[in-house]
Amino acid sequence: MLKLLSWNIARRAEAWRHLADTGCDIALLQEASAPPADIADRVDCGPAPWHTGGAGMNRAWRSVVVRLSDRVRVEWLDPKSIDEARPGELAVSRAGTLDAAIVTPETGEPFTVVSLYGAWEQPLSALKSSWIYADASVHRLISDLSVLIGHQRKHRIIAAGDLNILHGHGEYGSRYWADRYATVFRRMETLGLTFAGPQAPDGRSADPWPDELPKESKNVPTYHTNRQTPATSTRQLDFVFASTGLASQVRVKALNEPEDWGPSDHCRIEIDVE
Repeated sequence: MLKLLSWNIARRAEAWRHLADTGCDIALLQEASAPPADIADRVDCGPAPWHTGGAGMNRAWRSVVVRLSDRVRVEWLDPKSIDEARPGELAVSRAGTLDAAIVTPETGEPFTVVSLYGAWEQPLSALKSSWIYADASVHRLISDLSVLIGHQRKHRIIAAGDLNILHGHGEYGSRYWADRYATVFRRMETLGLTFAGPQAPDGRSADPWPDELPKESKNVPTYHTNRQTPATSTRQLDFVFASTGLASQVRVKALNEPEDWGPSDHCRIEIDVE
């Protein structure tokens, strides 16, 4: 069994040190700055620059696929801007929001892993709106993922990350936002990428139960605001998707108990692959 981890580490050096001792084979990180010098020789991150593009902002961090063990061979795909990518190359709409690699275990078939980050955006300033949203960014990521799919059923992909959207509901019960977010999960399913979790009981449910969350929801909190703690977190922003043919070999769990949370505002998402 291979052990993968998906985690938004919020640009924290301590998270890198924590990661190096998890015993995992592969990590799919988001909001990752370059690893600190004291553990740089224990992790292998591929060649992409430590930068996320967009709106003139200085973002010295990115999504990254990290090799953590010798039990796997990793071939990183070279993400290029849409203007630079040639046909058949990995074109990414926003630099730093997607990293991908082909993983070959010691035994078993190779598969592709993808680390995803849904960057926040805002409406035109002329609209004088206070909205921020990430579903537009996620739809661009889905379009970028399409280059990794060349057959209806033969692809073997695990894609995971912090999408900054909600599953099965909208903020404060908004039907409008619930419908917008649902289009993300439908598009992924249409591509042949099944939502694999985490969902209860593979993770702690919010307690007390938030008013905005439907009673039948199996969501598990994966993020806490600066006014919350891991114990009082309420929203799931992190998700894992797997190719339909691979999904039965994948088990996903949110390590969201307060004592397991780790040094970030997002908890770690454990992905076991048979």
